[in-house]
Amino acid sequence: MTEARKLAAILVSDIVGFSRLAGADEDRILARMRTLRSDLIDPTISVNRGRVVKRTGDGSIVEFRSVVDAVRCAIEMQQGLVERNAGLPPERRIEFRVGIHLGDVVEESDGDLMGDGVNIAARLEGIAKPGAICLSEDAYRQVKGRLDLTVSDLGQTELKNIAEPIRVYSLEVGASAQASPPPAAAAAPVAAQPPRLSLVVLPFASLGAGPEHEHFVDGVTESLTTDLSQITNAFVVARNTAFAYKGKHVDATQLGRELKVRYILEGSIQRGGSRLRVNAQLIDATTGAHLWADRFDKPMADPFDTQDEIVSRLANQLRPELMAAEARRAEHEENPDSVDLYFLGLQVFGKGGVDNIRRARELFERAVALDPGNVDALVGAARAGVILGAIYGFDDRASTLAEAETLLIKGISLAPRNFWAHLWLGFVFIHTNRAQRGIGELEQAASLNRNLGAAHAWIGLAKIVMGRAEEAEAHINEAFRLAPAESFGFMWWHLLGVAKLHLGADEEAVALFRRSIDTNRNYPLSQFYSAAALALVGRLDEARAEAKSALALAPNYSIARFRNAREGDNPVFLRQRERIAEGLRKAGIPEG
Repeated sequence: MTEARKLAAILVSDIVGFSRLAGADEDRILARMRTLRSDLIDPTISVNRGRVVKRTGDGSIVEFRSVVDAVRCAIEMQQGLVERNAGLPPERRIEFRVGIHLGDVVEESDGDLMGDGVNIAARLEGIAKPGAICLSEDAYRQVKGRLDLTVSDLGQTELKNIAEPIRVYSLEVGASAQASPPPAAAAAPVAAQPPRLSLVVLPFASLGAGPEHEHFVDGVTESLTTDLSQITNAFVVARNTAFAYKGKHVDATQLGRELKVRYILEGSIQRGGSRLRVNAQLIDATTGAHLWADRFDKPMADPFDTQDEIVSRLANQLRPELMAAEARRAEHEENPDSVDLYFLGLQVFGKGGVDNIRRARELFERAVALDPGNVDALVGAARAGVILGAIYGFDDRASTLAEAETLLIKGISLAPRNFWAHLWLGFVFIHTNRAQRGIGELEQAASLNRNLGAAHAWIGLAKIVMGRAEEAEAHINEAFRLAPAESFGFMWWHLLGVAKLHLGADEEAVALFRRSIDTNRNYPLSQFYSAAALALVGRLDEARAEAKSALALAPNYSIARFRNAREGDNPVFLRQRERIAEGLRKAGIPEG
């Protein structure tokens, strides 16, 4: 059996007086334990990125990527138990003791953990008071600036079978914790925040006559809840809990405290004749501030198709808004962790431009260095590398594509259902003369996220590389149908223009490239292609002006880089590509 050493945050918990509780009514206590695990403990561990190493009857040993995640998880579990114990006599309350330590552990091939790191956490749990959390000094040092709980410094403490005394701190969370207030010097104000990307989708209001419309609206709410739950690291309140607030007027900040969420999505769907009007707004539950809102009208067709289109549009708009909100929070973190750095990278990446993409890649790489298992950061680093190397031509094309492929395959091995990893791996395959394999990855991404417009758009790109540009438009239009307000929209206008240019529809291509440029002026590729299209229709002065503007953004671009940007051996594609290269030459783009 192989083993590996690593540093880990270990949480150990058990139920206070379990034998007494089981002796009084074993069937009842076991049923309550199962409910607690399914409704509170396991979801809380999951949302805080914990891994259950083993169950110990009435307790658990859990590994976390960081002490911050471990403490946040423990606090949320203890607070959840306080709520569930409200109104129960003391003899029927289920209360936890928790110990947390950051230390060296040995991981065996079956995933089990052993060593002092686990032993110390277990001993800390043993000395914790009911409802409290005991931290070793090593663990406390990681979170002491982040808690608003009462903290008691228990000083150097002898732990059973541990050679040296360990300084211990106790966090008083549960109602039964009776520790005396600590001296002023020991108190540490650190806020127990709701989980990142925690959201409740409140039932949309039905502003139309009849129960049929109400069922339709409820279906939108349920589907939207399901789709948003697919966001990595997101915690979305379950449908049954959210529907308890249906038809009720609620204060956003109070609801945020009750459900322990950062964000609230609410809205309404109004029916008038054969048309629907959809209103939605995203609220910061900690401040009550409105972060985003949208209103759009839609003809009512097949109810299920209409429902899918509404959900798709809202889900695709909400993802970047939620990421941007988390990035704004991360900006204020003194010691950003891996997830914070990922959100910051996304924010910088979204600004466009080569310098921002380089900066984003640095942030993604820092996130991976802190947490090699952060799949989103792995994908982000690969994505930035592909754009810098294969599209803009600033870095070595072959090496950046090879590195990106390695990162994405690793990401898929860690998270096989991560649709972003499949999406960008498909993109890499298209750019390395493996378009058919690329289509397979893109279809996999689309099957994992039915609203992923980029997957359909890039299947269109694969068709162009395969010499079948006439088929590309249908795929790209599907991307627009799924997500008309998607942040990738500028690229999709660009791809439509590329398809038209490959087919010789140069005037149409000019108009499409202009739409892409007007949507994102920091994407030089559209300007280069626009210059080629303008030259091919004889508008040479405009073509040269466009080329000059594009070269200001990407001065290393050349006709040689254009040829190398996408490999392909299809003779139709090669012939069409040479025609575009001639347009670039006429516009004044250098040869190499």
